[in-house]
Amino acid sequence: MGRDVTQFLQQLSNGIVLGANYGLIALGYTMVYGIIQLINFAHGEIFMVGAFAGLTIWKALPHGLQTNGWAALPLVMLAAMTASVVAAVLMERLAYRPLRHAPRLAPLISAIGVSIFLQESVRVYYPNGRAPQPFPRMVSRGTFQIGGVTIAWVSVFVVVAAVGLMIALQTFVRTSKTGKAMRATAQDADTAKLMGIDTDRIIVITFAIGAALAGAAGVLQGMRFVQIDFRMGFIAGLKAFTAAVLGGIGNITGAVFGGFVLGIVEVMATQYIPNGSAYKDVWAFIVLIIVLVFRPAGLLGEQVAAA
Repeated sequence: MGRDVTQFLQQLSNGIVLGANYGLIALGYTMVYGIIQLINFAHGEIFMVGAFAGLTIWKALPHGLQTNGWAALPLVMLAAMTASVVAAVLMERLAYRPLRHAPRLAPLISAIGVSIFLQESVRVYYPNGRAPQPFPRMVSRGTFQIGGVTIAWVSVFVVVAAVGLMIALQTFVRTSKTGKAMRATAQDADTAKLMGIDTDRIIVITFAIGAALAGAAGVLQGMRFVQIDFRMGFIAGLKAFTAAVLGGIGNITGAVFGGFVLGIVEVMATQYIPNGSAYKDVWAFIVLIIVLVFRPAGLLGEQVAAA
């Protein structure tokens, strides 16, 4: 296999791993928007809170568990998802629900305020929170090769975990009673309420599910880069929101697809465009603008959250 082809496949594999994480975060944006038409700009900070909660639990584990990554991983993941869910539910109850019938600008400003509050809370109150924090890898540090392409085992785990969670969400939404109630609420909340659906409960569940996925994504990103930072949610959140819009806001499949497209485009642009790495955070928005010019509803079309 030629060197150029190997390099292309190497970057493609890197883009898939990056895109899996974007897609996992994007699901929270697309679900909340589909249910209550709110762009939750604090969702990136929910992702960050999950990563820091996971790290906190890992530090509290006995040394024997810390050295056994596969035993520690479920506890770290559970802590991250739980902390993210608690933060998101409180956020919905205190910051968004009182403004549900206010003009659209009010909850948007509230979301930005919550985002700043969470980011500053971690920066100020987490021990040495201003500095990047080392994060445990927990799975094998080794790599393997396929056709000259080097793939880390942690990257395989990130993709498998992210895709598995995405499939589980799709299955839940399509087959469960709560999932059907989510679809009904997304299509017409007033009619759903008349049919006996507790729409407030469904909205809280939607926030909780999106937050759990974001918390898991925080742990996966920490494991991949072996480092987390109180600012990590801002750029990741913007890119995940871009992925959701790119695929079609409110469309679960579109959010996942948009995440993979975005991850691959970012990695390829960084590799093949001169000085591409200096503008690696710009390509997401360039791609979004190009797509929306020709397909305003996104690549797969805008739908209700559970579509």
